[in-house]
Amino acid sequence: MIEFYKKNGELAQAEINKIDKSITQNSLARLAVIVFGAGFLFYTFQLNNVSLVLISTVVLVLLFFFLVNRQSRLEKLKLERMAFLRVNENEITLKQDRKTIYNKGETHEDGHHPYTSDLDIFGSYSLYTLVNRCATVLGNTILSNWFLKSSARDEILERQQAVAELAENVEWSQDFQSKLLFNLEQKIEIKSFLTRYFKDSAFNFGSTLLNYYVLASPFIFIAGVLVSVFIYPVWGYMAILALLHLFAAMSQAGRIGVFSSKIDKVGELLKSYADAIALVESRTWNAKRNKELQQKILLKDKKISSSIDQLSSLINKLDARNNMFMATILNIIFLWDFKQVMAIIAWKKENEDIVLRAFDVIAEIEALNSLAILKRNHPDWGTPTILANPLEDKLSCDEINHPLIHSDVAVANDYTNQDHRIALITGSNMAGKSTFLRTVGINAVLAYAGAVVCAKQFSTPIYSLISYMRIKDSLNESTSTFKAELDRMKYILQTVEADKTSFFIIDEMLRGTNSVDKYLGSKAIIKKLLSLEGKGMVATHDLQLASLADEYDQIHNFHFDIQVKDGEMIFDYKLKEGACTIFNASMLLKGIGIDVDKL
Repeated sequence: MIEFYKKNGELAQAEINKIDKSITQNSLARLAVIVFGAGFLFYTFQLNNVSLVLISTVVLVLLFFFLVNRQSRLEKLKLERMAFLRVNENEITLKQDRKTIYNKGETHEDGHHPYTSDLDIFGSYSLYTLVNRCATVLGNTILSNWFLKSSARDEILERQQAVAELAENVEWSQDFQSKLLFNLEQKIEIKSFLTRYFKDSAFNFGSTLLNYYVLASPFIFIAGVLVSVFIYPVWGYMAILALLHLFAAMSQAGRIGVFSSKIDKVGELLKSYADAIALVESRTWNAKRNKELQQKILLKDKKISSSIDQLSSLINKLDARNNMFMATILNIIFLWDFKQVMAIIAWKKENEDIVLRAFDVIAEIEALNSLAILKRNHPDWGTPTILANPLEDKLSCDEINHPLIHSDVAVANDYTNQDHRIALITGSNMAGKSTFLRTVGINAVLAYAGAVVCAKQFSTPIYSLISYMRIKDSLNESTSTFKAELDRMKYILQTVEADKTSFFIIDEMLRGTNSVDKYLGSKAIIKKLLSLEGKGMVATHDLQLASLADEYDQIHNFHFDIQVKDGEMIFDYKLKEGACTIFNASMLLKGIGIDVDKL
């Protein structure tokens, strides 16, 4: 896919260069219209030909506005192409340097969470960084929630179908991404802003009588002009009416200013959202969840994207009050400020619920699209099988790898807990025990979110994951390492006792105490977990614990070892049956100048 993204980037850059050239030419054309048009008008004035002057003026004004509109279209097209370029460049940078323009989920890093800290779910070099393509705050919230907690089986299966459909159309996917990329620079969370705004007391503006009068005011003015021209001059009354309109608008200027200031900056944002929503509306969906999301934003008589365009237009019309000359004329004839505020209020009553719901739809499709991009970028990854019964069904994986380890150096393993409840994994330092535990855990998180997994085959029931791996002391909480370990283990035991669907991942427990207590304590904890009917994996350096498999059928030994060839250690990172018999601490120490055998 890297070559595909590079090609897209090159094409986008070429288009941007072409658009820049057109923008320059258009700007010169506007200048020419102004300079030469002024000269031509001066010349026509000398001819004393009124018709020629009028025609020339109209043509020049129309030509100028055509060039202005063309400039606006070109600049919008340039922004769209620049967003498309950033989307493709980000894929390349993320693949090569693990850097992304999207949110990395740092705010969700939590050492007290059941598993996210131990499994590298959030942060700079994390699963979330690898997967996330959500530009909106709502999209990030939905995707992060999928990683924070497993979903129901039906939801996961529906997401898998939705993701597969989204992954098929890369053009639509990248277009959708590009339409929403502007959110990365936005500080306003649009749905929350509009929700608060729609509840504002400013929407109590006006009355039924005022509404009717505002509708009638331009017709009253037209009638007054016609009467004055053709029947009887009433210009004095028209002037009084004009002053009354102007004074009325001025008396409410402060209130309308507050009303306007809270929404006038949102007009362009809404237009951008309308483009993304239109993509969802116009596509034919087959996956159940995608069709359900589309139905939420479909109206019988019009498209929701058109409704958002309508509100954007109303907001932009209200902005005309910021031009004092235009505001005076418009308020005298139309009571413009009142008219636009009332139109926004009427729009709100008709569209509020469906528009706010549209932002939720866009956010979820963003999250699904993130999973779809993961699937597209890794065509060799498998779609996991989600089993129905976590109490009876078993975990099974073939050629499973860690998604954050480059495929060139990753070593695949197979595993199943078909004949045991606790996998006891012994092995040498640096042999791969911790990485394998994280590999199983992080792929389970992907599976429970509805994503593909870094494995040829991965079938699992929906376990409640809990981990004990990176235990740290805390100065803020006055907690030693050993106390932190005890607290975490207490949490593990309580969770396993309360939730029979839990699956624990434990790496080298009780590191903060002496070797005798460590062995006795670890042995007692494993027995306790077994008595609670717990399921999971335990990695340890303590070979004595492997003897538990001789006492209990539900404990099975696995190991990672090393091979020594020509005095050098070779790690194959392959999971093997049975307990480990080779340890390497003395060899590692010898590598830094400490010969254990001579002490």
